[in-house]
Formats: sequence, structure tokens, C-alpha cells
Amino acid sequence: MISELFFSLDLEVTEQIALWLHEISDLAIYPRSLATANQALFALGRAGAAKKLIIVSRGDQPPPPGFSGETRAVGELRLTLCPTSAAHAAALRVALDYTKPSCLGLATSVGCGDRLGLATPGHIQAVAGTGVRPILAQQSMRENARTGRTPQQVIDDATWGVFEAGWRQGYGADADHLKTTAHIDACVAAGYTFFTIDPGDHVQDEAHTAPPAHLADIVAALPWASLESNLADLRARYLGPVFDLDEGTRIAFDEETLLRAAGKYGRAIAHTARMARHLAGLTPDFDLEMSVDETETVTSAAEHFFIANELRRLGVRWVSLAPRYVGRFEKGVDYIGDLAAFEASLAQHAAIARSLGPYKLSIHSGSDKFSIYPAFARQTGGLVHLKTAGTSYLEALRVAAQAEPDLFRRILALGIERYPAERATYHVSADLARVPDPAAVADSDLPRYLDQSDARQVLHVTYGAALAAFGDDLIAVLRWHEEAHYAALAGHFRRHLQSFF
Repeated sequence: MISELFFSLDLEVTEQIALWLHEISDLAIYPRSLATANQALFALGRAGAAKKLIIVSRGDQPPPPGFSGETRAVGELRLTLCPTSAAHAAALRVALDYTKPSCLGLATSVGCGDRLGLATPGHIQAVAGTGVRPILAQQSMRENARTGRTPQQVIDDATWGVFEAGWRQGYGADADHLKTTAHIDACVAAGYTFFTIDPGDHVQDEAHTAPPAHLADIVAALPWASLESNLADLRARYLGPVFDLDEGTRIAFDEETLLRAAGKYGRAIAHTARMARHLAGLTPDFDLEMSVDETETVTSAAEHFFIANELRRLGVRWVSLAPRYVGRFEKGVDYIGDLAAFEASLAQHAAIARSLGPYKLSIHSGSDKFSIYPAFARQTGGLVHLKTAGTSYLEALRVAAQAEPDLFRRILALGIERYPAERATYHVSADLARVPDPAAVADSDLPRYLDQSDARQVLHVTYGAALAAFGDDLIAVLRWHEEAHYAALAGHFRRHLQSFF
């Protein structure tokens, strides 16, 4: 009876089948993982901290293509237990297409960075029922270097998490902060669908305040051939017209405003166009984002208009853009700045995005910026991408602080030691003098470090050193306390998303 149900899986019998699979495999079964394809039943099981892919097929048939493992007969059926390897992740994406990343387009979305490769089911619990589309594989090359992971490993970890959670509503994969075409090549090969171009190295912040003579030299030296333009054409496009945009927003350029915008962002626009064309030559389907958030000077409304208008003129198509907003977007803490001034500026950015796109406004360093989420929801009408990274790692540390206080103390001590060096590549302002002395804090109070701004930033930016020294131990703790880890992530991300749904 039960064998006949496998191949037309009915949700009403999922629990019944999961119990049967447990009996024949001796593995604890994740019921939501059950799926059928190619005349076979797929499921994920667990023994201790180790997970295995379970495939049940008819006894006279081998497992579907790409799968192999320990096989034994169970009545008229064949049971195959497979390791959760990279090869099997690739085969799973073919057999069950919902485990493969896809493009998300203009849907309201959230990027869920996962530095440990264990967080996807918790992220899925958070987004379920919200209508917000998740990017479940998201890692920059900087993060990959510090975690020792490859772009392919990030995709594979998300694949297994999607399979475990039975998430069938689609997800994206963000190759974050790409600076070279070689980075694009590696991420296209791994199966990414969302590509964040970071031309920050080509932004010339000095043009923001350069004296007129120096500014003229900066503009003259722009890569005009790559921009397919010249200074005379630039002036003709922007000097004189008044650009009337959505919601009464008006953009007008004078000579100085135009030259500062071109001098500051011209090279970045040319680099983004080169990267976008390279990407388009490799894959026809992708979501593109441009990010200039990690720069020294704020992106004005006129500069945003200039960037978008020039990209559009050069034939670049994109779904989101991350300007450098007013105020401070530091890692691991809430927005720092004048909320009213922020929303007034954001309203102009949103009008430009609607008028020249539409495209989404992306919030980089977006985790924990709870005070500005309502403004983003009001001003963008859902055309928004919230990008988070280290906040998931901090929730993992919260679980470690509760479950293994000694491990957390070692991670914290290393963070305090390494913070002066590691902070150099991040926007943070934590002061070690304000981090509570670990020797004076009881084990039961250690989770409070994750609620203290200075300690959060110290732990946030020293993750590379922590994972190099204690990564295996931390992963082991999270595997043994899996449900607590998922619950912590779900609650934390729900708080992030509540303004957007």
C-alpha cells in the first residue's frame, strides 16, 4: 500500500511515509523534504549530526541519474543512501528544480547571508507566508576568502537547506560585491542568478570636493571611449533640461553638479557596463545589481539620476541599485543619523528608481537597521531589496553563548584581540573599552553580548579569524542544537521583514 503512494506523493500521508522511511533507514526524517521525481521518492534524513539523502525507487530500477550510494532491497523497492556531496547537490538541482536558484526580478526580496552554510532552513521559516522572496545563497568574494568557502559550496549548502525545508516557492543566489570578470566567471559556473557589481574601486570620491581645475582634469581623463560619449555630448544631455520624475521630484544639472557627478561616477559606470556585458555573454538570464554603497561620500539625487540614466544609455539592464545613502550604515547595528532627513532623501531616490526603471533600491549593510525599514516600505512601495550578511552569524553565536559558554568566551576573546586589525575593511565604530569584561560576566548573561552594539560589531567583523580557529566547533554546536538555531534565525529575520509584508 505505502509503496504505491510514494510515486504520487500526497501531503496527507507525508508523516506516515516519513515514519516508514525512519524504520527502514534508521535515520530521523525531515518530513518537509519528501518529494517525488523520476519515479523515485527523495527525502533527507539525519543520524546524529550527519545528514544523508534517501532515495526510494522501484526494485527493478537503479536510482535516478547522478545518484549513487549504499543500496539495499526493501521488499519490492530499492533504498539508496547517498552522502550530501557536491555531486549529489548538482544532481538534486536537476531532479528537483525547486532546489535550483532562479531569478527574482522586481519582487520585494531579502538577501540572507550565511557564512556557515547552516542557516537556510531558519531563513525559510522567516520568509514563509510573508510574500518576500528570499536570496538564500549570498556571499561576497571577501567573505568566501575569510570563511574558506567557494562560490559552489555556498550554492550547494543552500540547495540542501531548501531541500530539507521543502521550500518550493523559489529563491535567488547572489554573487555579492563582484569586482572582476574572473569573479563573474566563477559564480556563473556555480549557478548564481543575482550578480552584484561593486565598482567602488572606480568611484573617484575626490571629485566630490575637488577644486575646479582638478575637477576638470578628472573629467578629461574619464574613459570616454568606454562611455561611448564625450564632454560636449554629456553637456548637451544634461545642461538645460529639467527632468520631471515621479511624485513631483525634479532633477536639474548645472555645470558644477554635472562635472562632479561625472568625475565621481564616470569610471564606475564604465566598469559596470563592461562587467554587465561580460555577464550577458555568459548567461541570458540574470538579475543585476549595481552597488556604490561602500564609498566615502553620499550619493545625491542628481548623482543617482546620472548613474541610472547613463547605465540605461549604455544598454545595461538591472533590477536593483544600492546608492550611498545619507547617515551611517555600520555593520551589526541600527541606522545612525537623522531619520527625517533620511526619509526625505530616500523619497527622491525612490522617485528616480520608479521613473528610470522601475528597479529596486537595495539596502546594503541592511541587517539590524530596524528604524529605517518603515520608511523604505513607505517610499518604495515594495521595490526594495534588503541585503543582510553577518547578522545570521551573530544569531549563531547567540546559540553558542547559550549552549556552549566556554566556546563563546574563546570566540569573544579572539574577537577582542583581532578587532583593531579586522575593522579596517568595515564601516564600524565599536570601542573595545565599551565591551563588557568577559571575566565579569556570568555564563547565563553571555547572550547579552549579542544585544550590545560594540560587542556585536567586534564579533561581526572578526568572523574570519573566529571560523579559522573555532569553525568546526561552532558548526558542531549548531548541528546538535539545530532547532534552536533555526528558531533564533526565524525570529530575528521576522523582525527584519515585518515592515515589508
